[in-house]
Amino acid sequence: MTNLSSPLKSAEWLVDHLHDANVRVLDCRYALSDPLVGRIAYLESHVPGAIYADLETDLSGPVREDGAGGRHPLPDPAALAGWLGGAGIGQSSVVVAYDDPGTGQGFYAARAWWLLRWLGHTQVCVLDGGWPAYLAAGGVVDAAEAAHAPVTFTPDVQPGLVAAAQDVENRSPEILLIDSRAPARYRGETEPIDAKAGHIPGAVNRDWSGALDGAGRWRDGELQAARLDAGNASTITYCGSGVSAAPNLLARELAGVPLGPANRLYAGSWSDWISDDARAVALGEEGEGSE
Repeated sequence: MTNLSSPLKSAEWLVDHLHDANVRVLDCRYALSDPLVGRIAYLESHVPGAIYADLETDLSGPVREDGAGGRHPLPDPAALAGWLGGAGIGQSSVVVAYDDPGTGQGFYAARAWWLLRWLGHTQVCVLDGGWPAYLAAGGVVDAAEAAHAPVTFTPDVQPGLVAAAQDVENRSPEILLIDSRAPARYRGETEPIDAKAGHIPGAVNRDWSGALDGAGRWRDGELQAARLDAGNASTITYCGSGVSAAPNLLARELAGVPLGPANRLYAGSWSDWISDDARAVALGEEGEGSE
């Protein structure tokens, strides 16, 4: 299986190739503030043939009582592969994932993209501009819940795409740790979700939303490289729970650094980090104090 030349597909490409036998579409619309919003939107109108991918039940594993693994743990690879196969996604499928960046939460499709890459599936991409771009391109819509003939999806897990808390703690000075959350959360001025505010000591802040322009489309590789300001350093990227970090991982690939040892996700992210009270927490701007 050959790598895609880009982790993105245009809405025009999807309109032209929607009925290709090997194309499968994942509707990843969701809202952390209301878990039913995305499914309701899907049932009202979606790309024909698209399968709804729920962040909580399909794209995450069970949450542990002690908080280890974070709020959106990685799913069991076999379970995820079984779900993908049930959705008609096999080794030869070209998968296009979309969400709705117009809602200000355009990171769910990137989560699906990353998960499939983690399972070794390279023929996966994110729809540039998401649902609004598809509608603007004249894409037809459907309200019928889609189903495809089940196939076998055989995972080939790529452990080099993932960093654990221990990797973060023991990282060398040459590895850049990127916090993808909003600046106020990074500084610890507010924390609307997790039990502790602040960031991992030594992390730099690169808000994930900067990966997209005002129209919800992905900035080009040169702009991504300038925004991330990582140079040739290897990076570990995190967010609150391993979801909104995905756009920065995709952005780094657009900038020429593919997923792998030089472009890893700390999957448990901040919510995993703070599950152990022995781990240090930093507050304020980069280089300021910690507790």
